[in-house]
Amino acid sequence: MLYLLNMGKLFDELSKDYRFKEGFKTCINCGTCTAICPAAEFYKYDPRKILDIVQRKDDDEILALLKSETIWYCGECMSCMTRCPRKNAAGLVIMALRNLSAKLGYFTCSEKGRQLYPLTKVLTGNILKLGYCVHPDTYKYEDHPESGPVFKWVLDNREEVYGRLGANYGRQGTGALRVIPKEDLDELQAIFDETGATERIDFVEKCSEQKAREMGMTMEEYGKYTFEHCSRGHFNDE
Repeated sequence: MLYLLNMGKLFDELSKDYRFKEGFKTCINCGTCTAICPAAEFYKYDPRKILDIVQRKDDDEILALLKSETIWYCGECMSCMTRCPRKNAAGLVIMALRNLSAKLGYFTCSEKGRQLYPLTKVLTGNILKLGYCVHPDTYKYEDHPESGPVFKWVLDNREEVYGRLGANYGRQGTGALRVIPKEDLDELQAIFDETGATERIDFVEKCSEQKAREMGMTMEEYGKYTFEHCSRGHFNDE
């Protein structure tokens, strides 16, 4: 496997993340984070339990979290932080756990974690190639039928619709959906290179390629499968 082992205790690695330092101060396990959490209403997800596990500093338990579905259920809305009486932020701890899972390659161990590959490929691809996180030219209605027939009509008539809304779609100059100059895209790429984001993207792809081989899939099949497939057992009503 591609997992990077022998990096020291997992709790110590987690503690180096600024999000962990900001989000995990003096948890008293009151459960307010779980009570307010929108994700907990639908998913088999309990942020209080995650904080409890992390508090124990048990590497075996933290390792199980890094390989689990659990850490990928959070929507990062930070409702937890608004209600916590001690100003903890379970969402920030989740971000730190996700980061460590991706850093060590454990994200491929879970169905929801494997979705990191298509999201990384599409979103960072949009940013580096077009300068936008989401762009109508790469948004396929077939992949997002939940957006409804009205949005399909918008995509089919994008030039007229975006023009009426005042966007500068596909043209030079200023305004929403304008063409981003190459020198700005080059600067974005330099930022990714300097901050380690490019290295992370490459590592996510490398781990995903290995997992695709294990599952007997091409990368195209793997990307589509991880994006679309959802097994039973994730939701509270299942």
